[in-house]
Amino acid sequence: MTAQPGGSPGEERLAGPTGEGSLAELLRTGEVVGAALIARGETVAVAESSAGGLIAAALLAVPGASAYFQGGAVVYTRAAKAGLLRLDDATLADPRPATEGHALVLARGVRTLMGVAWAIGETGATGPSGNRYGDPPGHACIAVVGVGEWTTTLRTERHDRAPNMLAFAIAALQLLHTALREQPARP
Repeated sequence: MTAQPGGSPGEERLAGPTGEGSLAELLRTGEVVGAALIARGETVAVAESSAGGLIAAALLAVPGASAYFQGGAVVYTRAAKAGLLRLDDATLADPRPATEGHALVLARGVRTLMGVAWAIGETGATGPSGNRYGDPPGHACIAVVGVGEWTTTLRTERHDRAPNMLAFAIAALQLLHTALREQPARP
């Protein structure tokens, strides 16, 4: 990922999701997003599944993270989603996991539970095989919920778990960065 000039003075733009990623890129993306949240005085929470905690880790690696990071959960199973996010069976059943709609359910759930300005929801199939719904490995759906809602689907076309997890986390933070750029800060 490379920073691109543009936007408001002092604001960095990030390259779009590529399906590639490194730990350094993840941490750099977390720094950019963290700085934007600090500048805005806003908070975030995360409900991630196949990224396995990497989204939260990137946000927490930034000095001053306590100013904006309120919490998160790795909700890898239905039981975790029900128990940690307090979502009922009907909400968890439709839309099915590994869809943009389900990512929205996760983001809305953690946003409501934590009372934050922004929330990220992520769900997908890391690999080495696809999931039981027929999605291939390297498939992730991500949602960001704030005043508005943003979603994206990423397909890395790779079977390797760890690189897919990194790519999913980077894409999630990039989507939050996009949302922050598109939605003006509250006065």
